[in-house]
Parts: sequence; C-alpha cells; structure tokens
Amino acid sequence: MKLRIFFLLLALLLMVAWGLMFLIMPIKEVGWKFYLVEGVITLSLIYLAYFYRKVVKPLDTIANGMDLLREQDFSSRLKSVGQLEADRIVDIFNRMMQQLKEERLRLREQNHFLDLLISVSPMGVVILTFDGKVSMANKAALQFLEVDTEEDMLDKGMEDLKTPLAEEMSRLLKDTTETIRLSDSHIYRCSRLSFVDRGFAHPFFLIESLTSEVMKAEKKAYEKVIRMIAHEVNNSVAGITSTLDTVDDALQTMDDTDDLREVMKVCVERGYRLSRFITRFADVVKIPEPQLEEVRLNDRISACERFLENICQDHQVDLRMDLCEENPWVEMDTSLFEQVLINMVKNSVESIEKNGVITLRTSASPVMLEVADTGRGISKEVETKLFTPFFSTKPNGQGIGLIFIREVLMKHGCSFSLRTYEDGITRFRICFL
Repeated sequence: MKLRIFFLLLALLLMVAWGLMFLIMPIKEVGWKFYLVEGVITLSLIYLAYFYRKVVKPLDTIANGMDLLREQDFSSRLKSVGQLEADRIVDIFNRMMQQLKEERLRLREQNHFLDLLISVSPMGVVILTFDGKVSMANKAALQFLEVDTEEDMLDKGMEDLKTPLAEEMSRLLKDTTETIRLSDSHIYRCSRLSFVDRGFAHPFFLIESLTSEVMKAEKKAYEKVIRMIAHEVNNSVAGITSTLDTVDDALQTMDDTDDLREVMKVCVERGYRLSRFITRFADVVKIPEPQLEEVRLNDRISACERFLENICQDHQVDLRMDLCEENPWVEMDTSLFEQVLINMVKNSVESIEKNGVITLRTSASPVMLEVADTGRGISKEVETKLFTPFFSTKPNGQGIGLIFIREVLMKHGCSFSLRTYEDGITRFRICFL
C-alpha cells in the first residue's frame, strides 16, 4: 500500500514539474529555465528515493512484521532495508521471532509428552473446568470411575456420575488428599489439587489405586498372626486334652468320679472346639489356587438350590431364583464357587433374621450373579470396612467370611460389590470377566 502511494506521488510530481516547465517557457525558447526545471525534477527524484529508503521502506517492513505477528507466523523473517536504525529493529524482530518459534515448538513437545504421560499413566487424572465440570479424563480414571467413554463424563460434575468412587470424590475439599475404601474392597488415594494456566487455577483430581498393595500387606499381616495363634493354641490344646484323657483313664478305676469325668469330657470337647475355631482362620490362609473349568452359570446355581433352601427355611426366608434364559458360560472352580455362594446366602439370611426374601439373579450381558436380600441393610460407615480382616457386625462373628469370599473371587479375576441401594435392597454383585 505504501509502495503504491510512493509511486503515485512520484508520478504526480513529474506531471507537476513538466506542467510548470511548459507554463513558464514557450515551446521555441529553450534556455536556462529548461535546465532549471530539469534540475528540480532530478532533485525531486533523488529526494523521493531518499524518502522511500529512509521512511517508507522501513515503515512498510515494520507493517509486514506486524502482519506476521498477527498471523502468528513465527517461521518467516524480515529482510534488511539498508538503513541502520531500521536494520537494528529488523534484527531484534527476527531474533524475537526465532525465540517465539522455539518456545512454541518447546511447548508443543511438552504438551505432547504430557498428553502421552497422562494417557498411559496408571494413575487416574480428571481435569475440571472452572465451574467443576469434567473437561478431560484418562483411561485409568475411566476404569476407576466405572465409565465407558470419556464423552460420558464431559461437562458433568463428579456428583452427576452416580458411581461409588465419584460420589466420594465429590466430597473432597480443595487441596486435600484422602484414602477412600469402597464396598467392593477397592482402596484409592484421591487428591483434589489445581494447576495454574494463563493466570487461572484449574482444578483436577488424581486417583491412585492402593488395592493390591494394601491387600498384600493385610494378607501378610494376618497370615503371620493366624499361623502364630494356631501354632500356640493347637499345641496348648493338644497338651491339655492329652492330659485330661490320661486323668480320665485313671479316674475310671475310682468310685464316685462320674460327675468329675463328665466335666473333664466337657473340657476336652471345648478344647477340640477351640482347635476347630482356630483351624477355620488357618483355612482362609490356605485357600488353594482355583482349578478352572468352563461351566454354565445357571446350572451351578441350580445345583446348590436345595441346600440353600434348607438354610433359608430355618429362618422363614423365601429364596427366589431369577436366572436369565441365556445361561452363560463362565470359568470357575465349582467347589470354591459353591462355598462362596453358600457364604453369601448365609450372610443374607443372618441380615434378614426372619421373614424376608433373598433373590438369586443372573444376567448374560454383562455376565453377572446378584444376591439381593431385604435385610436390615449396610450403613455407609460399615460399607468401607466390610472386607477388612476380622471385621464383623455380628456379636459372635469372626470376620473371615467376607475375607474368604474376597480371596476366592479375586483368584477368579471377578469384580464385585456389596452395598445397600436407595430402594433398601442389599445387593452382592459378582461380575465375571
């Protein structure tokens, strides 16, 4: 634009100069006036060239630089204009453009690296908008939060996801970290933090699964305790019962010792019961590896139906079967699975006490077994402790039934949950993977 204006001014100047020449000088008179006008024109051309070089060309170069910045074209460079001050500006501008290009490239590489790191990280990452809605979540977060795709989470708050972990995470305060234990025995360390981007704090969640580490530590601890207790108790019981048997044999030859011998028999029987009590704890430690075979899920449940009905009848509990028509195939150790099913139904019966309903329900997509009961339910405080070793809500409970179930199901690679829902029904769900 400036170049066009320059040439228009040049053409206008030439036209004015030639017009003046013909106005002040007749055509037949050629003399010093002609050379004067010619000199004026020459000086004008020299001045215009100087003006273009000193003023118009540097301004045009600066304008081109502004256009490059506006378009964020950091790869292009400005040429020198042959004017000292202007060339200094061009040199500074070119160096600035090079730095901007390198900075943009570095930021792109960093962002790409962070994207890769987040996507493959075993920790769940959920980034929120300023109003608390989900803007991004990686694969680990989708798995922990039981969400199928990232699109199902976008523009939703954590409380809108309606999953156990999301509900607990929605209660986290800003800049806090808590360990959350769910009713499916999973344990997570969740943090609600923020990072600064363009001067604004963006909130985000970090989710770390502690399930395997905590379970290994728990198992190692209770295995050691159980072995030590079982060793000491069994040795003591064996010595006591042996001594009592010897004394009983000696008392057989004496008169009026029947009452004493009866008391001693009670003591011996009590010792054996104590030994069996401790053995039950030891059996949890000695759960064998499952011998998997492919079987029909409904068939294995039906095979236990008569035995389960007997358990329910003693407490006036109605056992109902709601088995899907597909009768899906699953891989399981039938003996271990049947023991798990019996323990689940017994727990439901004890929760109901009397006059209730237990429903065994199966589905093919996903392949799932559900044991639902109309018992007294499980509180939120109890939910987090259900699969803790030796924890029990029963007055005389040992706290090993759910531990046995947990260990067997984990050996089968199943996911499971136990909780009371809003309709008041307690459901133990087992999903076969």
